[in-house]
Amino acid sequence: MNKFDDKYMRMAKIWASNSYCKRRKVGALLVKDRMIISDGYNGTPSGFENDCEEGNVTKPYVLHAEANAISKVAKSGNSSEGATLYVTASPCMECSKLIIQAGITRVVYSDEYRLDDGIRLLKRAGIEVEKIDVE
Repeated sequence: MNKFDDKYMRMAKIWASNSYCKRRKVGALLVKDRMIISDGYNGTPSGFENDCEEGNVTKPYVLHAEANAISKVAKSGNSSEGATLYVTASPCMECSKLIIQAGITRVVYSDEYRLDDGIRLLKRAGIEVEKIDVE
């Protein structure tokens, strides 16, 4: 853990509060050379209604925070090669595939997702993965 991990994770938790999702609010920050190059939180695609759930089930087109941060940095023309992703929940399998393809080399998370297949894939790809606890 470096001295900035706790601070960036706290910021990711604050960013998660922007989510309109009721079941789980997740925030993500992409950091490179100690600069935040992108951010994201879970929610529906741009231009869609801000309701993430139907009943108590998440709509299938809701984007995860990691996917939003990665697509946002891609739109900006910046590169996530060598960046660290701070995310409030451990990445799922689909987001882990995006993380690998985006060239992100380190993932720091605080809460466990119900499945650990995404974390196992990241480790298999040689990506540094670290769980930290923040208040």
